[in-house]
Amino acid sequence: MKIAIDISQIVYGTGVSVYTKNLVDNLLKIDRENEYILFAGSLRRKGEILSIYPSSKVFPIPPTLADLVWNRLHVFPIEKLIGNVDVFHTSDWSEPPSSAFKVTTVHDLAPFLYPNLFPRDIIRNIVDVHKHKLSWVREESKRIIVPTNATKKDLISLGYKEQLIRVIPESIPEGFKKASKEEIERILRKYKIFGNYVLSVGIDPRKNTERIIKAFEHSSAGRDLKMVLVGSPKYTKIKEARNIRILGRVETNDLVALYSGASALIYPSLYEGFGLPILEAFACECPVVTSDISSMAEVAGDAAALVDPYKTESIVEGIDRVLRGPKSYIEKGLRRVQDFSWDKTARMTLDVYKEVIL
Repeated sequence: MKIAIDISQIVYGTGVSVYTKNLVDNLLKIDRENEYILFAGSLRRKGEILSIYPSSKVFPIPPTLADLVWNRLHVFPIEKLIGNVDVFHTSDWSEPPSSAFKVTTVHDLAPFLYPNLFPRDIIRNIVDVHKHKLSWVREESKRIIVPTNATKKDLISLGYKEQLIRVIPESIPEGFKKASKEEIERILRKYKIFGNYVLSVGIDPRKNTERIIKAFEHSSAGRDLKMVLVGSPKYTKIKEARNIRILGRVETNDLVALYSGASALIYPSLYEGFGLPILEAFACECPVVTSDISSMAEVAGDAAALVDPYKTESIVEGIDRVLRGPKSYIEKGLRRVQDFSWDKTARMTLDVYKEVIL
């Protein structure tokens, strides 16, 4: 079988980038029978893509052109660029026409289900692009991969056929494990973090940042505790305060140390397609407070303190629970993260590709 995978998104440092690289790496590791063609469209980042996969086929197609040609006009079959293939696995941005067995991964549907949680200037573009793309997915894709049953239900609610959807969980990037004491101390000095702290990853309305801060202010009363926020506050009114630090974007190795040194990860998001920070924290022996809705409860299982993300008092109670008894949450988290691996993800994805010959 010839299997083509769109890797255009691999260089953007997003969760989709992590998914694509780990999926491809593990497919190439476990599958010696089939031929893989890695395709990418990029105008300015060709060199970066080729540095990761030197044998990939990279064409000078910027995202705006890909959206116009493939999502809106839906012309110029992918075979004209890469030749005939048996399976074509598309990215989360563009949907080229193809006569192959088309597989698409849908990571989450937040822009459609919760457009009010995104800045207006961003949501218009995101929804517009994905509306056109997903219309072709509904019409042409033979299989649709989603990371959780929660996302599967969301997709079905939007009119997609249940029999075409396959749930394949994702996993954490390599290297996510508790950092050494020396590494934790080095990173905390780098960011000028002193004393005990809880961590929050992502700053925007969807991540529920305002309620997180309110809950922290209640929970920290009588405790020597700080809150550290990772991410950019660009689209919020969140500002640093006496016990609140905003670090902006951090490198992966730094994030590992930040998880490892934190008293807890506070992650009561309002919607996630998967919720990767939950597993990242588990792997770094960091107790987790997360939402009892969407995919987060599904990913966390019984290893996190589950809370109602719409009620500040519920988040406060969750924080108090993990701070009072972190050991059991750490132990459960380490067991839970063992249920996920990129090897398993790749094998389940390969099974989907093989459905073309059944």
